[in-house]
Amino acid sequence: MKRSVLRQINYHRDEVRKGAGVGEDCAFFAWSGVDITQENGHEMLAASTQTVTFPIRKAGYLAVMAAANNLAASGAEPFAVTLALTLPTDAREEQLKEIVKQAESCCKELNIQIAGGHTEVSNAVNVPVISATAIGIAAGRNDHTERNAVQMDIVMSKWIGLEGTAILADEKEEELTKRYPIGLIQAAKECGKCLSIAPEAAIALKSGVYAMHDIRNGGIFGALWELSRKIGVGLNIDLKKIPVRQETIEVCEFYDLNPYEFLSGGALLMVTENGDALVEALMQEGISAAVIGMTTGGNDKIIRNQDETRYLEPTVPDEIWKIDFVKED
Repeated sequence: MKRSVLRQINYHRDEVRKGAGVGEDCAFFAWSGVDITQENGHEMLAASTQTVTFPIRKAGYLAVMAAANNLAASGAEPFAVTLALTLPTDAREEQLKEIVKQAESCCKELNIQIAGGHTEVSNAVNVPVISATAIGIAAGRNDHTERNAVQMDIVMSKWIGLEGTAILADEKEEELTKRYPIGLIQAAKECGKCLSIAPEAAIALKSGVYAMHDIRNGGIFGALWELSRKIGVGLNIDLKKIPVRQETIEVCEFYDLNPYEFLSGGALLMVTENGDALVEALMQEGISAAVIGMTTGGNDKIIRNQDETRYLEPTVPDEIWKIDFVKED
């Protein structure tokens, strides 16, 4: 990413106030010559793109949700989305209709509008490729340069693995019923109703949170690595305090997956000076949350598991890529 992408990008326009970067999933734009700060009340346009290539029923929904979550984690409120759909040459119209139906379902849930996009058929792909670009409004960002990010609490909302758990329960129900009761599988499917991070992001912003980062590809370990690089701190994380649902543990055990590197859309990392106060504020609104560690000086990213200590490594491919979703005719 740094060598082949970021080093090739140069800034040519003053309107681009914040662009591509490690751990930066959202770009911010403002009119040239306008001084944008959080204090003077001006607003900026924000945009973020996410792509889903899993051949699953809810791909359109998940693409829109992921893009909207990127905006929420950056302090922006989405109002529109554009879709770029590339379908294989043997795709049927029913597939296209279902993708758009799922995307529209997510838009209705989040109160945003599909505003345009592009659709084509190509022999270069063998599964649908869905890219969603969410567009929103954010008050002028405050990057908190006046505060030191060291010795701050790291709060996580909800549970790891929600998105991956819901996908596998929905797509692999027949396989899972060979071991687990239908009640557990249904509970796993219900994880898909908890994927928006907009509510907790709004509460965190009001609390004066230092930084936020949504958890998705690469799971909690991937998100912690990106957060550390984004704000330039080390980490000291207690593995036992990372919330995980029993349904996720069971599904990951069935497919021999690591839940800490498993698709985790629906959870948010928040860096704040008073983690307990933020957790209490979230819990009062019915949002589960926990303090899972703190930031430290230096570059070490430590994961503690009782008496065992390990160092967090760079992001690896998400565990969900070990699953074959292609359905045979």
